[in-house]
Amino acid sequence: MNTTMKTLQLFITLLLMANFSFSQDVYRKIDSILKDTHSKKPKISFSVGFVRNNTEFYTSYGNLNRENTIKVDKNSLFEIASITKILTSNLIANAVLEGKLNTNDFMDAYLPKAYKLHKNLQQKIKISDLASHQSGLPDIDFRALIMVNSQQPIDAVNQQTLSEIINNCSELIDYGNYRYSTIGYVLLGQILETVYNKTYPEILNEHLKQPLKLTSMYSTDFNVDNKVQGYNAEGGRQELFNWNITGAAGLVKSNTLDMVTYLKNVLNHNSSLGKAALLCEKTQYNKDGRQLGLGLNILKDEKNTVFLKTGDLLGQSSIMAYDREHNWGIVFFLNQRNHQLRQELFYNIFEIIKTK
Repeated sequence: MNTTMKTLQLFITLLLMANFSFSQDVYRKIDSILKDTHSKKPKISFSVGFVRNNTEFYTSYGNLNRENTIKVDKNSLFEIASITKILTSNLIANAVLEGKLNTNDFMDAYLPKAYKLHKNLQQKIKISDLASHQSGLPDIDFRALIMVNSQQPIDAVNQQTLSEIINNCSELIDYGNYRYSTIGYVLLGQILETVYNKTYPEILNEHLKQPLKLTSMYSTDFNVDNKVQGYNAEGGRQELFNWNITGAAGLVKSNTLDMVTYLKNVLNHNSSLGKAALLCEKTQYNKDGRQLGLGLNILKDEKNTVFLKTGDLLGQSSIMAYDREHNWGIVFFLNQRNHQLRQELFYNIFEIIKTK
């Protein structure tokens, strides 16, 4: 072996050792943040999954519920809540790649016949408007629903509820401006059902769960032994939601192991999911310092572009984020509704993993 080849091999070996050492340092720091947080808030359970350059790291603290000592781990089932909206966006993008629709299409032709749009709304709202929260449509009144049934508020929502909201709307008072919309994603789910002629859970299963082998991603029957008990902001027990007709906005239950598998495929731009994710990452909204793709929040600084989605239900909080250029992704779950703690954890961890 000549001197040049030996030098190259030595360089590669040193580079791999340096990357390994750097990764181990990052993992230790992430684990330290979670460990310290759990020591201060021992009733809250956490599960984190992180992937960088296809290498996975997991850490968890706490128990499945406050009445037993069974530990949470990467296989424990949480609500991913509104992170479901990103799965729905991916499915919409996949339908675009399959030639079944276009994000610039108006929603009119794809909606169920139960909707009768007012003339002011006809040929107005595009699929991309629904996915980027700028449709201007009125939304489901969750506050009122929670007052009636705080454990399962979605139970009261059916097609008649949705039809009344949409059919009685004659003006879009903030069309083109950002306003977070659950009903927009419910409509996207129904649009998917129209173009595939299948239910949303069937579409999710066929286009995400089966191809990626996501064995612990649930959309309907999620009564499993390793389900994590949720708690509301005051510490009371909270049931995991049944989403029925509104499922495309938040029904999915999963674990950090499956969600990291999902993220690895998102980061692989040659995979079917990666190609769909690239379409979702294109900016659809950019005003007042806020940027969105198809459902994704886009955070930028001089060296980092992070795509992010949070999820909050009455009993759990979650976040998923990734940086395609620097090839990392992270997902973590809390078994209590606490968006402030979720944000604090994310920014502390982001300071460790971001490119400086």
